Amino acid sequence: MSAAAVSSRLPVFPWDKLEPYKATAAAHPDGIVDLSVGTPVDPVPELIRRALVEAADSPGYPTVWGTVALRDALTGWVERRLGARGVTHRHVLPVVGSKELVAWLPTQLGLGPGDRVAYPRLAYPTYEVGARLCGAEPVVYDDPTELDPAGLRLLWLNSPSNPTGRVLSQDELTRIVAWARRHGVLVFSDECYLELGWEADPVSVLHPEVCGGTYDGLVAVHSLSKRSNLAGYRAAFLAGDPAVLGELLQIRKHGGMMTPAPVQAATVAALGDDRHVQEQRERYSARRTALRAALEAHGFRVDHSEASLYLWSRRDEPCWDTVAHLAELGILVAPGDFYGVAGERHVRVALTATDERIDAAVKRLG
Repeated sequence: MSAAAVSSRLPVFPWDKLEPYKATAAAHPDGIVDLSVGTPVDPVPELIRRALVEAADSPGYPTVWGTVALRDALTGWVERRLGARGVTHRHVLPVVGSKELVAWLPTQLGLGPGDRVAYPRLAYPTYEVGARLCGAEPVVYDDPTELDPAGLRLLWLNSPSNPTGRVLSQDELTRIVAWARRHGVLVFSDECYLELGWEADPVSVLHPEVCGGTYDGLVAVHSLSKRSNLAGYRAAFLAGDPAVLGELLQIRKHGGMMTPAPVQAATVAALGDDRHVQEQRERYSARRTALRAALEAHGFRVDHSEASLYLWSRRDEPCWDTVAHLAELGILVAPGDFYGVAGERHVRVALTATDERIDAAVKRLG
């Protein structure tokens, strides 16, 4: 099978559609305010950079499972921050950024034609891409417990949600986990925004009140990209069912999916420090407050958005009309239909811009 045949299974790369609007926004006399992609712009904390530099003399191959120090950091953080109990090295696995994991997980699990992969109706596009890459059937849901479990091999949860910022409550998570276990459905919970709750306190699927103290059939996905400004480092990890992670470890060894040794050292430093996370939260909180007030004064309604780094916003018009309107003001946002047809009247407005650029957006919306 040719590469072209594989790519034909995939949707058009969505961000290419935004280029004309980006050009319009960039023509603003005071420059573009890019609130579309959601890439961190603040500095990498000094203690993390120092750890990276100190580990720079790493001429040998790293291991897929990571160093003992890394696994200790992962298990310690999962217990301390997520409230999980009895977490050992067998319960964790570093990955080369969470997007890589999402895209290739169905393939690594051996899924293919006849299998079904489910994800939220409004969701990060890579869930669908991962299903299509292996030839499985992508299925969207509003409530996963209403799905037909026949052939359903993988269920993606995403709380806090990208793009909506919606948070699943502890009761909702508990109900979904119980349903999935009854039907033998593997659950992967994308929790990359868990440390960015504003009007809700996100709970992990690994919390004992949710999972009942056992991790069977459950894996949580976490990333340091947003919490620690490490998107450029590709630092992420999995935690949960040791049987699932053990199988993935063997497959990823064969595939050479190794987190670079300096990044492993930087991850240890990042997970061992809470101060920089709180400082970054405070930056985002101030930007969120200012931007939300400006959007609402401009006639927008903000839905959900109780967590994460986005304001899920609408003006009761097609999303591309809203994108065009904001581009004329020099502000670039993501159209809601990037995340599913249910988002066709929303836009996703990211908080990931400098204070100066957020201030510029607020003035333009005023």
